[in-house]
Amino acid sequence: MSGGQPASATERGGFLLFLGLVSLALLAVVLPFLTPMLWAALAAIMFQPLYRWFLVRRPEKETQAALASLVVILFAVVLPALWIGSAVVEEAAGLYVAFREGNVDVSMYFARIFAALPANIQASLDSAGFGDFGEVQARASAFVQASLGIIATQAIALGGSVFGFVLSFGIALYVGFFLLRDGHAIGRAIVAALPMQRAIADRLAERFLIIVRATIKGSVVVGLVQGALGALTFWVVGIPSVLLLGVIMAIASLLPALGPAIVWVPAAIYLLATGAIWQGVVVVISGVALIGMADNVLRPILVGRDTGIPDWLILVTTLGGIALMGLSGIVVGPLVCGLFLAAWGIFAEQRAAAA
Repeated sequence: MSGGQPASATERGGFLLFLGLVSLALLAVVLPFLTPMLWAALAAIMFQPLYRWFLVRRPEKETQAALASLVVILFAVVLPALWIGSAVVEEAAGLYVAFREGNVDVSMYFARIFAALPANIQASLDSAGFGDFGEVQARASAFVQASLGIIATQAIALGGSVFGFVLSFGIALYVGFFLLRDGHAIGRAIVAALPMQRAIADRLAERFLIIVRATIKGSVVVGLVQGALGALTFWVVGIPSVLLLGVIMAIASLLPALGPAIVWVPAAIYLLATGAIWQGVVVVISGVALIGMADNVLRPILVGRDTGIPDWLILVTTLGGIALMGLSGIVVGPLVCGLFLAAWGIFAEQRAAAA
Protein backbone atom coordinates (compact mmCIF):
# COMPACT_ATOMS: atom_id res chain seq x y z
CA MET A 1 0.00 0.00 0.00
CA SER A 2 2.98 2.29 0.42
CA GLY A 3 4.16 4.28 -2.57
CA GLY A 4 0.61 4.66 -3.87
CA GLN A 5 0.23 0.99 -4.84
CA PRO A 6 -3.37 -0.30 -4.55
CA ALA A 7 -3.99 -2.87 -1.83
CA SER A 8 -4.67 -6.44 -2.86
CA ALA A 9 -7.74 -8.30 -1.67
CA THR A 10 -5.58 -10.30 0.76
CA GLU A 11 -3.98 -7.20 2.23
CA ARG A 12 -7.32 -5.44 2.61
CA GLY A 13 -8.89 -8.54 4.16
CA GLY A 14 -5.98 -8.87 6.57
CA PHE A 15 -6.28 -5.23 7.60
CA LEU A 16 -10.05 -5.56 8.16
CA LEU A 17 -9.44 -8.66 10.27
CA PHE A 18 -6.85 -6.79 12.32
CA LEU A 19 -9.24 -3.85 12.68
CA GLY A 20 -11.99 -6.14 13.97
CA LEU A 21 -9.70 -7.93 16.42
CA VAL A 22 -8.19 -4.77 17.86
CA SER A 23 -11.68 -3.26 18.21
CA LEU A 24 -12.86 -6.33 20.16
CA ALA A 25 -9.70 -6.17 22.29
CA LEU A 26 -10.38 -2.52 23.14
CA LEU A 27 -13.99 -3.35 24.03
CA ALA A 28 -12.79 -6.11 26.36
CA VAL A 29 -10.34 -3.70 28.04
CA VAL A 30 -12.91 -0.95 28.70
CA LEU A 31 -15.79 -3.34 29.45
CA PRO A 32 -15.45 -3.06 33.29
CA PHE A 33 -16.00 0.69 32.97
CA LEU A 34 -18.51 0.66 30.13
CA THR A 35 -21.40 1.81 32.34
CA PRO A 36 -19.73 4.97 33.74
CA MET A 37 -18.46 5.80 30.26
CA LEU A 38 -21.97 5.38 28.88
CA TRP A 39 -23.45 7.74 31.46
CA ALA A 40 -20.64 10.21 30.82
CA ALA A 41 -21.51 10.18 27.12
CA LEU A 42 -25.23 10.63 27.86
CA ALA A 43 -24.50 13.52 30.22
CA ALA A 44 -22.24 15.15 27.61
CA ILE A 45 -25.03 14.91 25.02
CA MET A 46 -27.73 16.26 27.34
CA PHE A 47 -25.66 19.09 28.82
CA GLN A 48 -24.01 20.22 25.58
CA PRO A 49 -26.26 23.35 25.54
CA LEU A 50 -24.97 24.23 29.03
CA TYR A 51 -21.39 23.89 27.79
CA ARG A 52 -22.21 26.11 24.81
CA TRP A 53 -23.74 28.67 27.17
CA PHE A 54 -20.54 28.88 29.19
CA LEU A 55 -18.45 28.92 26.02
CA VAL A 56 -20.33 31.95 24.65
CA ARG A 57 -19.43 33.85 27.82
CA ARG A 58 -15.83 32.60 27.78
CA PRO A 59 -14.89 32.51 24.09
CA GLU A 60 -12.03 30.18 23.14
CA LYS A 61 -11.90 28.88 26.73
CA GLU A 62 -13.14 25.36 26.05
CA THR A 63 -11.45 23.85 29.11
CA GLN A 64 -12.94 26.42 31.49
CA ALA A 65 -16.40 26.00 29.94
CA ALA A 66 -16.20 22.21 30.30
CA LEU A 67 -15.05 22.48 33.93
CA ALA A 68 -17.85 24.93 34.77
CA SER A 69 -20.43 22.62 33.14
CA LEU A 70 -19.06 19.65 35.06
CA VAL A 71 -19.33 21.51 38.37
CA VAL A 72 -22.97 22.38 37.65
CA ILE A 73 -23.73 18.76 36.72
CA LEU A 74 -22.01 17.51 39.88
CA PHE A 75 -23.87 19.75 42.33
CA ALA A 76 -27.21 19.99 40.54
CA VAL A 77 -27.65 16.39 39.40
CA VAL A 78 -25.11 13.87 40.69
CA LEU A 79 -24.90 14.73 44.40
CA PRO A 80 -28.71 15.07 44.87
CA ALA A 81 -29.16 11.75 43.06
CA LEU A 82 -26.63 10.06 45.36
CA TRP A 83 -28.34 11.50 48.44
CA ILE A 84 -31.80 10.35 47.30
CA GLY A 85 -30.42 6.94 46.37
CA SER A 86 -28.83 6.42 49.77
CA ALA A 87 -32.05 7.46 51.53
CA VAL A 88 -34.10 5.08 49.37
CA VAL A 89 -31.73 2.20 50.07
CA GLU A 90 -31.93 2.93 53.82
CA GLU A 91 -35.73 2.92 53.75
CA ALA A 92 -35.84 -0.28 51.72
CA ALA A 93 -33.39 -2.02 54.04
CA GLY A 94 -35.43 -0.95 57.08
CA LEU A 95 -38.67 -2.25 55.60
CA TYR A 96 -36.97 -5.48 54.56
CA VAL A 97 -35.79 -6.08 58.13
CA ALA A 98 -39.26 -5.20 59.49
CA PHE A 99 -40.96 -7.72 57.20
CA ARG A 100 -38.37 -10.40 57.89
CA GLU A 101 -38.71 -10.01 61.66
CA GLY A 102 -42.51 -9.87 61.53
CA ASN A 103 -42.81 -6.29 62.79
CA VAL A 104 -45.20 -5.43 59.93
CA ASP A 105 -48.51 -7.28 60.24
CA VAL A 106 -49.83 -7.58 56.70
CA SER A 107 -52.86 -9.59 57.74
CA MET A 108 -54.09 -6.74 59.96
CA TYR A 109 -54.01 -4.26 57.08
CA PHE A 110 -55.62 -6.79 54.77
CA ALA A 111 -58.37 -7.51 57.29
CA ARG A 112 -59.19 -3.82 57.67
CA ILE A 113 -59.40 -3.30 53.91
CA PHE A 114 -61.37 -6.53 53.41
CA ALA A 115 -63.91 -5.60 56.09
CA ALA A 116 -64.53 -2.22 54.45
CA LEU A 117 -65.41 -3.76 51.07
CA PRO A 118 -69.03 -4.39 50.00
CA ALA A 119 -70.42 -7.86 50.72
CA ASN A 120 -70.59 -8.94 47.05
CA ILE A 121 -66.91 -8.06 46.52
CA GLN A 122 -66.00 -9.95 49.70
CA ALA A 123 -67.86 -12.99 48.39
CA SER A 124 -66.06 -12.77 45.02
CA LEU A 125 -62.68 -12.54 46.74
CA ASP A 126 -63.56 -15.47 48.99
CA SER A 127 -64.49 -17.62 45.99
CA ALA A 128 -61.20 -16.65 44.28
CA GLY A 129 -59.21 -17.70 47.31
CA PHE A 130 -58.23 -14.21 48.43
CA GLY A 131 -60.31 -14.24 51.58
CA ASP A 132 -57.80 -16.39 53.44
CA PHE A 133 -55.80 -13.91 55.51
CA GLY A 134 -52.97 -16.34 56.09
CA GLU A 135 -52.50 -17.21 52.43
CA VAL A 136 -52.66 -13.57 51.30
CA GLN A 137 -50.27 -12.56 54.05
CA ALA A 138 -47.79 -15.19 52.94
CA ARG A 139 -48.03 -14.12 49.30
CA ALA A 140 -47.77 -10.40 50.09
CA SER A 141 -44.93 -10.85 52.54
CA ALA A 142 -42.98 -13.01 50.09
CA PHE A 143 -43.47 -10.48 47.28
CA VAL A 144 -42.53 -7.45 49.38
CA GLN A 145 -39.54 -9.17 50.96
CA ALA A 146 -38.28 -10.27 47.54
CA SER A 147 -38.67 -6.76 46.11
CA LEU A 148 -37.08 -5.01 49.07
CA GLY A 149 -34.43 -7.70 49.34
CA ILE A 150 -33.17 -6.84 45.85
CA ILE A 151 -32.60 -3.23 46.90
CA ALA A 152 -31.04 -4.26 50.20
CA THR A 153 -28.74 -6.71 48.42
CA GLN A 154 -27.64 -4.01 46.01
CA ALA A 155 -26.93 -1.73 48.95
CA ILE A 156 -24.74 -4.36 50.60
CA ALA A 157 -22.93 -4.97 47.31
CA LEU A 158 -22.37 -1.26 46.86
CA GLY A 159 -21.09 -0.86 50.38
CA GLY A 160 -18.73 -3.78 49.90
CA SER A 161 -17.18 -2.27 46.78
CA VAL A 162 -16.73 1.35 47.78
CA PHE A 163 -13.41 1.54 45.96
CA GLY A 164 -14.98 0.29 42.74
CA PHE A 165 -17.83 2.80 43.04
CA VAL A 166 -15.44 5.70 43.67
CA LEU A 167 -13.26 4.60 40.76
CA SER A 168 -16.24 4.37 38.39
CA PHE A 169 -17.52 7.72 39.60
CA GLY A 170 -14.14 9.34 38.99
CA ILE A 171 -13.89 7.80 35.51
CA ALA A 172 -17.37 9.09 34.64
CA LEU A 173 -16.42 12.63 35.67
CA TYR A 174 -13.07 12.46 33.87
CA VAL A 175 -14.50 11.07 30.64
CA GLY A 176 -17.47 13.45 30.87
CA PHE A 177 -15.13 16.45 30.95
CA PHE A 178 -13.42 15.47 27.70
CA LEU A 179 -16.69 14.53 26.00
CA LEU A 180 -18.16 17.90 26.90
CA ARG A 181 -15.13 19.72 25.53
CA ASP A 182 -14.33 17.56 22.51
CA GLY A 183 -17.64 15.79 21.91
CA HIS A 184 -18.39 17.42 18.56
CA ALA A 185 -14.96 16.62 17.15
CA ILE A 186 -15.11 13.03 18.43
CA GLY A 187 -18.59 12.57 16.98
CA ARG A 188 -17.54 13.86 13.56
CA ALA A 189 -14.50 11.58 13.55
CA ILE A 190 -16.61 8.52 14.44
CA VAL A 191 -19.19 9.30 11.75
CA ALA A 192 -16.44 9.85 9.15
CA ALA A 193 -14.81 6.52 10.05
CA LEU A 194 -17.96 4.40 9.85
CA PRO A 195 -17.75 1.89 6.97
CA MET A 196 -20.90 3.12 5.24
CA GLN A 197 -22.07 5.92 3.00
CA ARG A 198 -21.65 9.31 4.60
CA ALA A 199 -25.30 10.24 4.07
CA ILE A 200 -26.43 7.08 5.88
CA ALA A 201 -23.92 7.63 8.70
CA ASP A 202 -25.18 11.20 9.14
CA ARG A 203 -28.80 10.04 9.29
CA LEU A 204 -28.00 7.36 11.88
CA ALA A 205 -25.99 9.85 13.96
CA GLU A 206 -28.88 12.30 13.89
CA ARG A 207 -31.26 9.51 14.86
CA PHE A 208 -28.95 8.53 17.70
CA LEU A 209 -28.99 12.05 19.19
CA ILE A 210 -32.77 12.39 18.78
CA ILE A 211 -33.49 9.11 20.55
CA VAL A 212 -31.04 9.77 23.40
CA ARG A 213 -32.49 13.20 24.11
CA ALA A 214 -36.08 12.05 23.69
CA THR A 215 -35.58 9.04 25.95
CA ILE A 216 -33.90 10.98 28.74
CA LYS A 217 -36.30 13.91 28.55
CA GLY A 218 -39.43 11.90 27.92
CA SER A 219 -38.79 9.00 30.30
CA VAL A 220 -36.28 10.03 32.94
CA VAL A 221 -37.41 13.63 33.47
CA VAL A 222 -41.13 12.82 33.38
CA GLY A 223 -40.53 9.85 35.71
CA LEU A 224 -38.65 12.05 38.17
CA VAL A 225 -41.44 14.64 38.11
CA GLN A 226 -44.14 12.02 38.69
CA GLY A 227 -42.10 10.34 41.42
CA ALA A 228 -41.51 13.67 43.16
CA LEU A 229 -45.21 14.55 42.99
CA GLY A 230 -46.11 11.13 44.37
CA ALA A 231 -43.58 11.37 47.21
CA LEU A 232 -44.86 14.86 48.10
CA THR A 233 -48.45 13.60 48.09
CA PHE A 234 -47.62 10.64 50.35
CA TRP A 235 -45.72 12.95 52.70
CA VAL A 236 -48.73 15.28 52.97
CA VAL A 237 -51.11 12.45 53.90
CA GLY A 238 -48.62 10.86 56.31
CA ILE A 239 -47.70 7.64 54.48
CA PRO A 240 -44.23 6.39 55.53
CA SER A 241 -41.26 5.61 53.25
CA VAL A 242 -42.18 8.38 50.84
CA LEU A 243 -38.80 8.37 49.06
CA LEU A 244 -38.99 4.65 48.36
CA LEU A 245 -42.55 4.93 47.06
CA GLY A 246 -41.57 7.94 44.96
CA VAL A 247 -38.72 6.04 43.31
CA ILE A 248 -41.01 3.05 42.63
CA MET A 249 -43.52 5.45 41.09
CA ALA A 250 -40.82 7.01 38.90
CA ILE A 251 -39.83 3.55 37.64
CA ALA A 252 -43.48 2.61 37.11
CA SER A 253 -43.92 5.70 34.92
CA LEU A 254 -42.09 3.76 32.19
CA LEU A 255 -45.17 1.56 31.85
CA PRO A 256 -47.79 3.02 29.49
CA ALA A 257 -51.44 3.33 30.56
CA LEU A 258 -50.98 2.18 34.18
CA GLY A 259 -47.72 3.84 35.16
CA PRO A 260 -47.64 5.49 38.61
CA ALA A 261 -51.24 4.40 39.25
CA ILE A 262 -49.79 1.02 40.23
CA VAL A 263 -48.53 2.77 43.38
CA TRP A 264 -51.00 5.51 44.23
CA VAL A 265 -54.24 3.56 43.55
CA PRO A 266 -53.55 0.85 46.21
CA ALA A 267 -52.47 3.60 48.62
CA ALA A 268 -55.73 5.49 48.06
CA ILE A 269 -57.79 2.30 48.47
CA TYR A 270 -56.07 1.52 51.76
CA LEU A 271 -56.59 5.05 53.11
CA LEU A 272 -60.27 5.14 52.15
CA ALA A 273 -60.92 1.62 53.47
CA THR A 274 -59.30 2.37 56.83
CA GLY A 275 -61.28 5.56 57.44
CA ALA A 276 -58.65 8.11 56.38
CA ILE A 277 -61.14 9.78 54.06
CA TRP A 278 -59.53 13.14 53.39
CA GLN A 279 -56.11 11.54 52.97
CA GLY A 280 -57.49 9.07 50.42
CA VAL A 281 -59.29 11.85 48.55
CA VAL A 282 -56.06 13.88 48.41
CA VAL A 283 -54.19 10.91 46.95
CA VAL A 284 -56.90 10.33 44.32
CA ILE A 285 -57.03 14.01 43.31
CA SER A 286 -53.25 14.25 43.16
CA GLY A 287 -52.98 10.98 41.22
CA VAL A 288 -55.50 12.05 38.58
CA ALA A 289 -54.97 15.82 38.35
CA LEU A 290 -51.20 16.11 39.01
CA ILE A 291 -49.37 12.81 38.65
CA GLY A 292 -51.48 11.46 35.80
CA MET A 293 -51.52 14.73 33.85
CA ALA A 294 -47.77 15.32 34.21
CA ASP A 295 -47.04 12.75 31.50
CA ASN A 296 -49.60 14.18 29.07
CA VAL A 297 -48.39 17.74 29.58
CA LEU A 298 -44.63 17.37 29.97
CA ARG A 299 -43.77 14.61 27.50
CA PRO A 300 -44.82 16.49 24.32
CA ILE A 301 -43.04 19.63 25.57
CA LEU A 302 -39.81 17.87 26.54
CA VAL A 303 -39.58 15.41 23.67
CA GLY A 304 -40.72 17.83 21.00
CA ARG A 305 -40.04 15.39 18.10
CA ASP A 306 -41.48 11.97 17.52
CA THR A 307 -38.92 9.19 17.95
CA GLY A 308 -40.86 6.98 15.57
CA ILE A 309 -40.89 4.08 18.05
CA PRO A 310 -44.30 2.57 18.95
CA ASP A 311 -45.25 2.67 22.63
CA TRP A 312 -45.32 -1.11 22.96
CA LEU A 313 -41.77 -1.36 21.56
CA ILE A 314 -40.59 1.35 23.96
CA LEU A 315 -42.06 -0.66 26.85
CA VAL A 316 -40.54 -3.98 25.74
CA THR A 317 -37.10 -2.57 24.91
CA THR A 318 -36.96 -0.51 28.09
CA LEU A 319 -37.79 -3.48 30.31
CA GLY A 320 -35.45 -5.70 28.29
CA GLY A 321 -32.68 -3.13 28.57
CA ILE A 322 -33.15 -2.89 32.34
CA ALA A 323 -33.05 -6.69 32.65
CA LEU A 324 -29.87 -6.84 30.58
CA MET A 325 -27.93 -3.77 31.74
CA GLY A 326 -29.66 -2.43 34.84
CA LEU A 327 -30.40 1.29 35.04
CA SER A 328 -28.49 2.00 31.82
CA GLY A 329 -31.05 -0.08 29.93
CA ILE A 330 -33.62 2.72 30.33
CA VAL A 331 -31.74 4.56 27.57
CA VAL A 332 -29.90 1.74 25.79
CA GLY A 333 -33.01 -0.37 25.13
CA PRO A 334 -35.01 2.26 23.20
CA LEU A 335 -31.79 3.49 21.57
CA VAL A 336 -31.04 0.07 20.07
CA CYS A 337 -34.66 -0.23 18.95
CA GLY A 338 -34.60 3.22 17.32
CA LEU A 339 -31.37 2.54 15.44
CA PHE A 340 -32.77 -0.85 14.36
CA LEU A 341 -35.88 0.78 12.91
CA ALA A 342 -33.85 3.57 11.29
CA ALA A 343 -31.39 1.14 9.68
CA TRP A 344 -34.15 -1.06 8.25
CA GLY A 345 -35.99 2.03 7.05
CA ILE A 346 -32.89 3.18 5.15
CA PHE A 347 -32.45 -0.31 3.75
CA ALA A 348 -36.06 -0.33 2.54
CA GLU A 349 -35.54 3.09 0.91
CA GLN A 350 -32.44 1.82 -0.93
CA ARG A 351 -34.25 -1.27 -2.21
CA ALA A 352 -37.16 0.88 -3.38
CA ALA A 353 -34.76 3.25 -5.16
CA ALA A 354 -32.96 0.33 -6.81
CA ALA A 355 -36.26 -1.17 -7.98
